[in-house]
Amino acid sequence: MRRRAAAALLLCAGLAGSAAAQGLPAAQRQSGFESMSPSTQAMQRDDDANPGMLSVRDGEARWVRPDGAAGRACADCHGDARVSMRGVATSHPRWDATLGEAVGLSRRIALCRERHQRAPRGAPEGVERLSLSAFVAHASRGLPVRPDPDVRLDPVRERGRRLFERRMGQLDLSCADCHDARWGRRLGGATIPQGHANGYPLYRLEWQALGSLQRRLRNCMAGVRAEPWPADAPEWVELEAFLQVRGAGLPLETPAVRP
Repeated sequence: MRRRAAAALLLCAGLAGSAAAQGLPAAQRQSGFESMSPSTQAMQRDDDANPGMLSVRDGEARWVRPDGAAGRACADCHGDARVSMRGVATSHPRWDATLGEAVGLSRRIALCRERHQRAPRGAPEGVERLSLSAFVAHASRGLPVRPDPDVRLDPVRERGRRLFERRMGQLDLSCADCHDARWGRRLGGATIPQGHANGYPLYRLEWQALGSLQRRLRNCMAGVRAEPWPADAPEWVELEAFLQVRGAGLPLETPAVRP
């Protein structure tokens, strides 16, 4: 399977040519949900069958559980997440004034744990961040992605766009070569999606686990034989910020299910 996927990637690299990547018009944007099999779509729709809901429920338990040296729970400050967090995930990344940089939802949760609970921030793929991110994002399920209008994010998004269009790795491919120019075609036996980030954290059947957007982007970089950046490096949030604009208007699906 890996050899077939590598061969298909090489073919994609040869087809890409030198044309500049083109963004997708809003009318053409579609979630990766649309290209999945009916059985996988049904799994996502049914909360009793969606394996990502186990992480949502774990995040719900963590939301009300005191943690860290401060002995405080998320709910002590934010109350009922279904109300207070409604819409929050649709507009991340946002600007953090203290750090002077953009942060995604997962890192925002990590900073809250560190600053207010005096608890370890945890790793991007750690159970605390994944479960709490899934629970908070689930509160916005069905709402459209709406990028934050803060102009301080504009340079971040521009750097993300450049990363999306930059060729990298031994296969000399950019994100745009597949997800803008060749979406809907076949690659290694699977349909190439448009590459939107409106379902994260999501449950991937290939992983048999819930995973973050960072994890998926790392997988893509490994697929083109590029060296991934360190965890929580600024490049990840730059790409995330651009992907948010690129997928604006799509409904949030957390926890999505993908093949």
